[in-house]
Amino acid sequence: MTTVGELLAEAVARFEAADLSYGHGTTNALDEAAWLIQHALGKAPRDIAPLLERRLDATEARAVRALLARRIRTRKPAAYLTHEAWLGRHRFYVDERVIVPRSYIFELIENRTLPLPPPKGGGHILDLCTGSGCLAILAALAFPKARVDAADLSEDALEVAKRNVADYRLGKRIRLVKSDLFSALEDRRYDLIVTNPPYVKAASMRTLPEEYRREPVMALASGRDGLDHARAILREAHAPLNPGGLLAMEIGHNRRALERGFPGTPFRWPPTSGGAGYVLTLRRQDLPALA
Repeated sequence: MTTVGELLAEAVARFEAADLSYGHGTTNALDEAAWLIQHALGKAPRDIAPLLERRLDATEARAVRALLARRIRTRKPAAYLTHEAWLGRHRFYVDERVIVPRSYIFELIENRTLPLPPPKGGGHILDLCTGSGCLAILAALAFPKARVDAADLSEDALEVAKRNVADYRLGKRIRLVKSDLFSALEDRRYDLIVTNPPYVKAASMRTLPEEYRREPVMALASGRDGLDHARAILREAHAPLNPGGLLAMEIGHNRRALERGFPGTPFRWPPTSGGAGYVLTLRRQDLPALA
């Protein structure tokens, strides 16, 4: 019989030898292997230390090794193999129809860094480019009186979002909308817009590791400089925001390019676990000049 600890060491060595890439819920071989091992054993991804001395029978060991081998052979992110992604304690179903959730906006929602005006009212929230629906769900959980729209151009993504909304029993509060950015949202107005749009520039798209190429291209690529979607959102966000409303948008590593393109715009850059500069916030009153 082998132990979980022995399989973990074996997995890390194999992952490192295979030169896998990470960034879809984990950042290194150890955490990725721990996640897959626990999933194969029917456990949620937590600290694996208490399991290290556990002895596995032959059936369990085969199941673990088979999942680890699939990670190496297919180069699929672990989230696609397990059909689950985690943001904090929250689990979401995912498959190759959607990008793997990993937005820093999650932290801002969890920490209540994004206030929802009016503070005592229900409020209306839009999650633009919703993908799996994770940010819409987290916003609905954080602001239990709010109504939430979750919009995406991809019908496939909306099917995944529909499943997650149902899992969280939020179908009465979250409306799924097929929309090319704001185009199908008619005259609806929002107190908070959160969006994690595509923001990978063309040169980076050509050199993405294979794990990232498993994700939908339309969820990643945003033109030559990675800012096609960001510029469109900044141009169009004034009208759908209520007075005093807030836009929060993730832009990856594009802060300098964006600030050069919109000089004098009072962007705020709340801190995240990755540092400041990955998510911008902007009040409605600061958007008219961009329209």
